[in-house]
Amino acid sequence: MRLKKDLKIFVLDGDIFTLNIYQQHLINLGYTDISIFHNAADCIDNLDELPDIIFLDHNINFLNGVDVLKKIKKYNPHIYVIFIAGIEDVETVVSSLQHGAFDFIVRGANDVRTLDNVITKIQRIKELLNKCNSEILNIKDGVYKTSQS
Repeated sequence: MRLKKDLKIFVLDGDIFTLNIYQQHLINLGYTDISIFHNAADCIDNLDELPDIIFLDHNINFLNGVDVLKKIKKYNPHIYVIFIAGIEDVETVVSSLQHGAFDFIVRGANDVRTLDNVITKIQRIKELLNKCNSEILNIKDGVYKTSQS
């Protein structure tokens, strides 16, 4: 399965150094449509750009990431939001997932590699959804063909 690099990705983190590391890593992976945000208001104001994925820091300039997540999901529930936090707190993980986060990354030595793994997972899900939607449309049109046809 060949994965596309044409996703629009937002990265929202209160730490500029971390933002730059994540941005450079995503560029090294071949992604070109990346926007970074140092504060939640700027990110939310740019949701009309229709990002596919948002990497969201749990604590952004004294804001709770779950509140930002709720605003993102209210704007567009189809955006894949991945929470990033410095510590693995079960309550935070559960709360973020209950409010629509796709995944949760614990900041640390492997978080950069985990970014790639999560994006790969999202791309595979998007491809499967597109394939299923295409098959459903073919069934509705009476033109159902399997991939072996």
